Parts: sequence; C-alpha cells; structure tokens
Amino acid sequence: MIVAGGLDHYQSRSYPVLTIGNFDGLHRGHVALLRQVVATAAEHGGTPTVLTFDPHPITVLAPGTPLRLLTTLDDKLARFEEIGIQQVLVLAFDKSFASLTPEEFVFKILHDAIAVRELFVGEHFAFGVKRSGRLADLIALSSRVGFRVHPVHPFLVRGEIVSSTRIRSLLQAGDVAVAALFLGRHYQLEGVVVRGEGRGQDLGWPTANLHLPAHRAIPADGVYATWTVWNGRLFQSVAYIGTRPTFGSGERLLEVYLLDHDVSLYGESIAVRFVDRVRDDAVFRTAEELSARIDLDVVHARESLKDAMSSFGEERPA
Repeated sequence: MIVAGGLDHYQSRSYPVLTIGNFDGLHRGHVALLRQVVATAAEHGGTPTVLTFDPHPITVLAPGTPLRLLTTLDDKLARFEEIGIQQVLVLAFDKSFASLTPEEFVFKILHDAIAVRELFVGEHFAFGVKRSGRLADLIALSSRVGFRVHPVHPFLVRGEIVSSTRIRSLLQAGDVAVAALFLGRHYQLEGVVVRGEGRGQDLGWPTANLHLPAHRAIPADGVYATWTVWNGRLFQSVAYIGTRPTFGSGERLLEVYLLDHDVSLYGESIAVRFVDRVRDDAVFRTAEELSARIDLDVVHARESLKDAMSSFGEERPA
C-alpha cells in the first residue's frame, strides 16, 4: 500500500476509486464502505484509494473540543491495507484546507490532483468551507468533470446506525460488549507497562500498569474481562480502569492482571482488548475486602472470556 503525505507526494494511479473520511475506529460501517471501493476498483482494474485527514478536522473546526479518538493514524493505515486499499492520501487539515469552497474541493482536489473516476461517500457527506457542500452539490459538480458519485446507505446493527460517535458514547458508559458489536472487534488500548505502587502484588493480584493514552476514548472506570496481547500471544486477563479510591484517589490508570500466567511485563509493550464489563468501580473498607471481591471478578471474567472465545476471530489464548 502506498501512503502519500500530502498532494506533493501523491501520484495518481490507474482508475482511482476513492472514498473520503476520517474513519475513526474503522467500524463495521467503514469496513463495508471500503469493501465496496475495493470491489469496484477490481471490476475496472483500478486503484482502491482513501483520502483521509491528519490531524482530525475537529482540531481546526472546533478548537478546544476534547478529542477522544478510537484509533491512531497508524492503526487506520494498517487496517486499510488489510481490507485491500492500495493507496492512501493523508492531507493536513488546516485553516487553508478548511476554507476551500465546495467547487474548489471538487475541481482542484478530487479532479485535478487525485483524478478520481468513482467516489463512494455516505449519504450525509458534507464538504467545503463550513461544510456547505452536500451530496446533491457533489453529484452536480462531479457531472461537470466526469466522475461518478455513489451514495452509501448507513450501516445498521440491531436497527441502529453505526457511527464513531455512538461507539465513543458506549465506551464512556462502560458498555464495551455492544461497542465491540459496532466496531466488529474488541476495543483496544495499547501502551508500555510502567512501574506501579505494588498494591496489586500485596493483594495477591500483581498487575501490569499502563498510563491511559491522551486523546483516546477510554472506557468508564471499573473492572473488565479482557484479552491482553504481548509478543504476539493472547492472554486471558482482568483489567481495572480508575483511581484506586480504596487507597485514596490517585492517577487514573489501566491495570491488567494476566490469568494463569506469572510474568513480569515491566517495560513491555502490550495491548488490552475489552470484552465485557464485570462491575463498576467501588470503595472497599479494607484491602482484604477488595481482594475477596477481586476473586469474584476473576470468576466472572473467566466466564465472559469463555463465551467470547470465538468472537471476531480471536486466537486461542496462551
């Protein structure tokens, strides 16, 4: 897959079939759209292409708005390639780009620079300065320069439209199981294990601690059944997000306990996939009471992970 960082590095290839978007989360709706692009390009011997943006447009259109992303740019590029996209154009979304009129966007960017032949966009696609261009405008303008526009219907799960905004709200409510249905995979956070205060070890439940990544959507505080990925291996685990209020609130962290494996992960890069919510965060009167509750959490987590063993093509755990 060829990745072009800006128009100066982009070279149009045969019969570009394009879609446009930020694609945060690359959820099931995004995947369905991208597969249409790949299939149409294959029919014409063309090049399935994505136009995306970095940074996220909200940083320019609504500066100061809290940014809680579901995926990093590297995550998205990897998944684009898995799906079959052959070329990605990453444009810097800045004030100059945001000021383009709908006509300038279609004629200068889509036609002159990208030479698009077919374009797939959602029914509510908006473009140009202050999002003033709509689907009808896009279709009218495209007819003047000779490319086709394919409106794509929303993707539904359980009768509800799949969207990045909806997935963020599910995660913020702790409903990681339904978020996974919308994503088509378990939501994942990655990081390097840092040294903690050793309380988990004292309780008999040694944990790997991660700083919560800035600008990522974080599930609600509480305990979760999780998969942990380390060195390409999948481990059953229990994770806690919160400030450890039983011991006096501290930094909000992600703490992970691997089931049935006693290994030191300090300094290692791991990924944590959220399968199911076990319980809310809580304050316990004593450390012993907390330890007893963790016993129950582990039982609950094992059952959830057993039920989810084949979900989304998970490998067998180590």
